[in-house]
Amino acid sequence: MSNETARQAGGIPAIHSREDVNTVLLTDRAWPDDRVEREVLESAGFRLVAGPPEPADTATIDALVAANQPTAILTCWAPVSANAIGSSDALRVVARMGVGLDNIEAAEATRRGVWVTNVPDYCVEEVSDHAVGLVLTWTRGVVATDREVRAGRWNPASARLRRLSTLTCGVVGYGRIGRRTVEKLRALGARVVTSRPSSLEELLATSDVVILHAPLTEATRHLIGARELALMPPGSLLVNVSRGGLVDTDALAASLHAGHLGGAGLDVLESEPAVPAQLLEHPGVVITPHIAFSSDASLIELRRSAAEEVVRVLRGETPRHPCNRPYTNRIGVF
Repeated sequence: MSNETARQAGGIPAIHSREDVNTVLLTDRAWPDDRVEREVLESAGFRLVAGPPEPADTATIDALVAANQPTAILTCWAPVSANAIGSSDALRVVARMGVGLDNIEAAEATRRGVWVTNVPDYCVEEVSDHAVGLVLTWTRGVVATDREVRAGRWNPASARLRRLSTLTCGVVGYGRIGRRTVEKLRALGARVVTSRPSSLEELLATSDVVILHAPLTEATRHLIGARELALMPPGSLLVNVSRGGLVDTDALAASLHAGHLGGAGLDVLESEPAVPAQLLEHPGVVITPHIAFSSDASLIELRRSAAEEVVRVLRGETPRHPCNRPYTNRIGVF
């Protein structure tokens, strides 16, 4: 696609010419500015082009890539499609500013000799804290009773609270974050069991709390559906701080409203940022807006680490956290 075609199709002007092989495109961001990324990249001699702060749709990102012909793409949540990857002959790396890769067509990047990287270890403390926080919010009734008080009802006799140390917590996904969550729960006295996504049934049937730390792939999409929810004990809690697509939202809402599931702590939704009304209406549901990864410290680590990966690749070095093995090594020094 030519620059003129891209402009007509997506309304995206070329900020730099096709010949500028030093362009790095930042597709979106979950923070107020691009200061950290710009500092790292410009000090290395590269030029940063910033797209819209909010994640744009596929067509908009495709047009941005075609118009600017970047050598690297930094992306937070915006989709980086096969078309986008194929439309820049100069592209050498797509760097995910986060852990999961479900917004990047990694197979196409691999086929075209483009590195895909992520930042796997920046938010271990934050996400595990968030998971434990959602569990404690449920066991101690923090949000539910706060809502009651704000509505003018002071009724401590109505509280239905749990002692964490008497509960079994099942953690699905035992990577860096899952292991840290297990450590924190055990320190609070809970009994903890773990499972790979491929061996769930026993964990679901024996856990008062189920926490999801699994990646989203085609194999794990709707990992938790009606059948899996039915296996969980009556009155139990589901916590998802990983990816919304792991849970079948309709099945979750049905289980909650039928009174089988006792509650849900959700930092992610498959429909985000849209929040289904049936979840908002349920008193046992606590929802946060995909912020489990976030803290003042973690965001600086994330942004700097992702930008530094781009610098490594464009200088001809191997990335520190590669997520693929490109078929053709196209890395060169620019």
